Amino acid sequence: MNDFERVAKVIRYLDENQAQQPALSELAAASGLSESHFHRLFHRWAGITPKDFLQCLTAEHAKRRLRESASVLDAALEAGLSGPGRLHDLLVTLEAASPGEYKTGGRGLKIQWGLAESPFGKCSLGWSARGIGHLAFHEPDEQFTEPPSLREHWPNAELHQNDREALRLENIIFNRENKKATTLKTFVRATPFQLKVWRALLQIPEGGLASYGRIADALGDPKAARAVGTACGSNAVAYLIPCHRVIRETGVVQGYRWGSDRKRALLAWESRKILRVIS
Repeated sequence: MNDFERVAKVIRYLDENQAQQPALSELAAASGLSESHFHRLFHRWAGITPKDFLQCLTAEHAKRRLRESASVLDAALEAGLSGPGRLHDLLVTLEAASPGEYKTGGRGLKIQWGLAESPFGKCSLGWSARGIGHLAFHEPDEQFTEPPSLREHWPNAELHQNDREALRLENIIFNRENKKATTLKTFVRATPFQLKVWRALLQIPEGGLASYGRIADALGDPKAARAVGTACGSNAVAYLIPCHRVIRETGVVQGYRWGSDRKRALLAWESRKILRVIS
């Protein structure tokens, strides 16, 4: 069992026992570790204490972040949704396939893909000369000859496996210690509406949150909150296009293509810098 699997197990335990406010000893037992080992795991994995991490998982914390992020989002979204967004130590730019490339499903496109271990479990990445077009998380026992969702998005592309390059890209994307700013390009198949939503998501800063309704408002269609949710669920590039930062107005963190446990862990992991400043 890797670190993320233990974290996910603790998140599920908290869902079932939150009213009892479980102590550190109970959380350690739920993870199958001693208290000291459990505490070290969180410092290594999240960079904050278990208590601070658990605070990030509450609806009240999420609602507070929604309120605090609003003014930042207003400024970014009102700027036109066209510029690259800030993500971790990365600058992520989004390029869409042309209508012809979309229609042919990537015929003639050469895509490399590979597997790597991320802080959130096993992941697959897919990329071409145009940029990263696939990043998905997988369960430990999930087996495949090629990532199903990659083939689904690019049914006619030529795929080649390259785990070494996938590991290098994973290190760039998730390396928390690397302070050097890096620019990464994403290359996606998208409808015009999906593209508008994903560009809006790139404006949400690390540690920030937005509601589905707020994104719909920013796009000029307040009734499109459900459609925004559908576009988030269609995102093929996890984390880089941060659909995990969009939640309900109530602060409930559910509804994520790669699992609600992982969505909550992603948000808590990203909040660590803010909590350090506050404390």
